[in-house]
Amino acid sequence: MAWNWRQLQPGQTARLCTFDLDSREKQVVLENADSVLEAPNWTPDGKWLVYNQDGLIYRINPDGGEPAVLDTGEVRDSNNDHVLSPDGGFLYVSAGGHLYEIPSSGGPARKVSNDHAESFLYFLHGISPDGTTLAYVGMRLEGNSVGRVNIFTIPVGGGPDTRLTDHDAPDDGPEFSPDGDWIYFNSELTTGHMQLFRMRADGSDISRVTHDDRVNWFPHVSPDGSELVYVSYGPGVTGHPADHNVILRRMSPDGGDSEDLVHLFGGQGTMNVNSWAPDSRRFAYVEYPLP
Repeated sequence: MAWNWRQLQPGQTARLCTFDLDSREKQVVLENADSVLEAPNWTPDGKWLVYNQDGLIYRINPDGGEPAVLDTGEVRDSNNDHVLSPDGGFLYVSAGGHLYEIPSSGGPARKVSNDHAESFLYFLHGISPDGTTLAYVGMRLEGNSVGRVNIFTIPVGGGPDTRLTDHDAPDDGPEFSPDGDWIYFNSELTTGHMQLFRMRADGSDISRVTHDDRVNWFPHVSPDGSELVYVSYGPGVTGHPADHNVILRRMSPDGGDSEDLVHLFGGQGTMNVNSWAPDSRRFAYVEYPLP
């Protein structure tokens, strides 16, 4: 499957940034005016930020410097859905509608996902704390239209897909809590617009976490389990489009004590995957300012 990579608008830039919860300061790590940077991960050892650009995976020191492209073998169409194993040894990416495992130091990719008779796409978002299970969004295509979008898991070594949700309303962004007990996600379930939810790792006990009229996406729990950050669009926004005014908000994982942290121009690509530093005091994101 061919993917058309999003392009920057004339004069627009992509800025890879970090935000410090204690100082409330932003640091610009990398600025690019040629192509879109998306979806940073922070490596578990704290040494690198990993992001995608034009189908390739790059890494850069969080304090800045020159980015380096990662050898991903024959996988050259990685999108903004990727995670690192808890020990940092492997990178898991979504590419061409499938899931792949790649050594974090670079090397040949191994396909994890299954082939389906019908049109079925995999979009990766989470990995269990023991490193054995991937959580992903399974999207069925009905002709040229998107059909049902639900949450599944699959063993990292390959194996059967396990369905966790079975909703007509779309679900997205599943990530495990650090203790492995919960999966956080966003869904239009019960509300008609995206809100944050969580469920047990087996798909049971679904409960709503946010309760407002904003459109909330991609809940990311910090490694120590104390914080949750997410991307919040204004009311009425459909999907998670690029080039919108959004807010990066924090709250406690049970839904309390919320506050706005960063107002920016972004959305798609800003923080699709977990980007917390291992110290749980900083996170990374991408903004796309216009002139």
